[in-house]
Amino acid sequence: MSGTMTIYLSLLDENVNVRRPVQAEHIGGNVYLIVNQPYDRDLEHWEFEPGARVVCESVETSEGRVLAAVRRAS
Repeated sequence: MSGTMTIYLSLLDENVNVRRPVQAEHIGGNVYLIVNQPYDRDLEHWEFEPGARVVCESVETSEGRVLAAVRRAS
């Protein structure tokens, strides 16, 4: 078991591009499962919700390179 690690999700409905760190489990290759964790839908609208399998890629941000979810895994 690999445990969980931090990936970044885009927040929707924001005036600027914002990525939020969330916990995910590496499934294999570039596919990750967003694990269950506190998520208040009234405060934030995540691009992908807990339980989603997502494809992640390294992206450049103002904070440096991060592993970010870019689309839902098929």
